[in-house]
Amino acid sequence: MKFLFDDESFSFETLRAAGFANDGGADLGEIITTARAIPDGDEDAWLRAWQATAERVQGLGEASRAAGHRVSAREALLRASNYYRTAEFFRRAQPADDPLVKELSQRSRAAFGAAIELFDTPVERVEIPYEGTTLPGYLFLADDTGEPRPTLVYVNGYDSTAEEAWFVVGASGVRRGYHVLAVDGPGQGAVLREQGLTFRPDWEAVITPVVDFALTRPEVDPDAISLFGYSMGGYLVARAAAFEHRVSAIVLDDGVLDFHAAFDQAMPPFLTEWIDNGNPDAEPVVELMIAMSTNVRWALHNGMWTFGVDTPADLVRAARAYSIADVADRITCPTLVLDAENDQFFRGQPPLVEKAITGAPTTLVTLTDAEGAGEHCHVGAMARFQQVMFDWLDETR
Repeated sequence: MKFLFDDESFSFETLRAAGFANDGGADLGEIITTARAIPDGDEDAWLRAWQATAERVQGLGEASRAAGHRVSAREALLRASNYYRTAEFFRRAQPADDPLVKELSQRSRAAFGAAIELFDTPVERVEIPYEGTTLPGYLFLADDTGEPRPTLVYVNGYDSTAEEAWFVVGASGVRRGYHVLAVDGPGQGAVLREQGLTFRPDWEAVITPVVDFALTRPEVDPDAISLFGYSMGGYLVARAAAFEHRVSAIVLDDGVLDFHAAFDQAMPPFLTEWIDNGNPDAEPVVELMIAMSTNVRWALHNGMWTFGVDTPADLVRAARAYSIADVADRITCPTLVLDAENDQFFRGQPPLVEKAITGAPTTLVTLTDAEGAGEHCHVGAMARFQQVMFDWLDETR
């Protein structure tokens, strides 16, 4: 779905930002005006334009808050948070040492933090104990009654954040009477940027402490804790559910059997074979692809950072550990596997996941281009995606 840019990655990320308008994360006019200021494929201009929009909108929010206009302030601050996240998205040359990446990420979190203070429904910042540190996140509560309710745990993907959860499933879940617990794990959001912790394939080590925490909360129905995996989170959630059996259902958006398949799809077969075999001829080919493709450049540079490796070849090899092929049969809870007709990252993976899960009831739903939901994670069609997911959860629990 081409949206405002010819560059596939710019188009997708702009559509992603715009799609959050449903739940207050964007205004279409702001999206279009910002995109007009960005030459196709110019990553520096991308950062400047989105940062300028974020700062302007944050200023509007702060002015409304100072004048006592609570709703206007909340709405502007939510948009600013999303725009700051979008601004730093392609800044991946040396992200671990880039002060601007950290600054824009902190601004996104700060704007979101200011917005949640103005919500009509309760929100708590949480810190979940994890291996000598804590994982930061948010508990979005449907109400303040303390009544046990079904609770959805949001698991990030390759590049998403706990703040983004509000626009993906938080607001829509709260409207439907669900509590939503969103947490950054290793390799994600504030945990990556503030603590330097990187991805690990055994995600049950992350989810089990999160479930432990959820079970301490009286508002959480212990028999109705479900997991939602966003993008790469589809792998992470499936892997965790193979070992953590206290969850009542899982939703994989999208289903990912083998994360390495994303590199197989982006690279010619001979190249991944050369990388696996340590062939030095792979390096100049990879560098050529990085120079020619925004998507490949971003994916490899972001992955080197989030996986904690030094080279693109190291990343491609490390990704082989991220497969559920040998553990999918251990999943025992009802599973919704979402598929996107035009998924550019994990095309063909969701049906493989459904087939591999033999010990639990599964439902595979493919959302299509014709309904506007065919892009990866159904960006641009969040209402349709939310309808499918929450209707399924309502009928499953």
